[in-house]
Amino acid sequence: MSKQISIAIAGAGIGGLSAALALLRRGFDVRVYEQAPVLAEIGAGLQISANGTEILDQLGVLELAKEIACEPTGKQIRLWSTGQTWKLFDLGATSVERYGYPYLMIHRADLHGLLFEAVRKQYPDAIKTGARCTGFRQSDDDEVTILFADGTLSTANVLVGADGVHSAIRQALFGPDRPQFTGCMAWRGLVPMERLPERLRAPIGTNWIGPGGHVVMYPLRRGELLNFVGIVERDDWTGESWTDAGSRTECAADFKDWHPDIHEIIANIDTPYKWALIGRDPLPKWTDGRVTLLGDACHPTLPFLAQGANMALEDGLVLARCLEKYDTAPTALQHYEAARIERTTKIVRGSADNAKRFHNPTLAEAAGAQAYVDREWQEDRVKARYDWLFEYSAVRAAI
Repeated sequence: MSKQISIAIAGAGIGGLSAALALLRRGFDVRVYEQAPVLAEIGAGLQISANGTEILDQLGVLELAKEIACEPTGKQIRLWSTGQTWKLFDLGATSVERYGYPYLMIHRADLHGLLFEAVRKQYPDAIKTGARCTGFRQSDDDEVTILFADGTLSTANVLVGADGVHSAIRQALFGPDRPQFTGCMAWRGLVPMERLPERLRAPIGTNWIGPGGHVVMYPLRRGELLNFVGIVERDDWTGESWTDAGSRTECAADFKDWHPDIHEIIANIDTPYKWALIGRDPLPKWTDGRVTLLGDACHPTLPFLAQGANMALEDGLVLARCLEKYDTAPTALQHYEAARIERTTKIVRGSADNAKRFHNPTLAEAAGAQAYVDREWQEDRVKARYDWLFEYSAVRAAI
């Protein structure tokens, strides 16, 4: 396709910026419109597995990411009550050996900042903040007119809705979505490692599992921070915002009777935040003409396979490859959707299945838990759940 075409991206999150960077590095004319007036440090930890770090390498930011992330030696399972521990899988050198790339645990703001600066380096005026896209008009010619909340308009040859779980572009394409509360809410917080005892500072990711809840914790920023995410079955909180603050007391109450290590971490969180986990069925279609979707706008997922950011990175690179390869924008976008929709749908459904696995009632008693974990996390089953995720290459995938 001619590099003269213009591409507008609604949303400057991980997906929008990775798509912009992949396109700019291929010589395309790209503009990114972000509704926030300032790109602030929000969110907490992300897990970027080999399928994602390969893309960071392609985008030229992997070495910078490694300098500010944590490269864990592995992941483990722990039982909510006794703290009994099972190995989940090895990472570190094993990830590079098996999948070709490292597994990183990184603060969302750090990865976002790397991508933002890389986009600005390619084209200083690529990103416009304070520009909330509300919809679009698409005619029979080769342009899309983009509508903004302040009444202004802009045009481009392609529009990519990377505007998140509440995507205005998705709604303009396909109408309102049908979100369903999962019955779970999540707590998140960060703890400076210096506040914690040595036993909780290991460079390893831990999934605590228990009846009706689970906790994920792992190190960030070269091991200087511990990321805490606690999921609990609770039906009295339905706010989906990531910035609603709770209290340590309320968080601790949700994990009453859990292992003392969990409570030591909660006691050292400065501000715990809470949000409801809302499920959405995968979309059967993402694209119409010159408009398509990317990331959480088309496949929002529950955080139980640690693949949300990875999927957005994959989308961005595959989209750029398709726009580079095919002669017309509508053809390129159809190939992008076809290349991505089966994999992302499988991840969304697999994430939902993991919630049931992590919260199984069998885990209530240590005796029953032993047999359950031995069965559900035996090596062959772990490989079946994770290898297909980590082995995927957005660089080589058929388009």
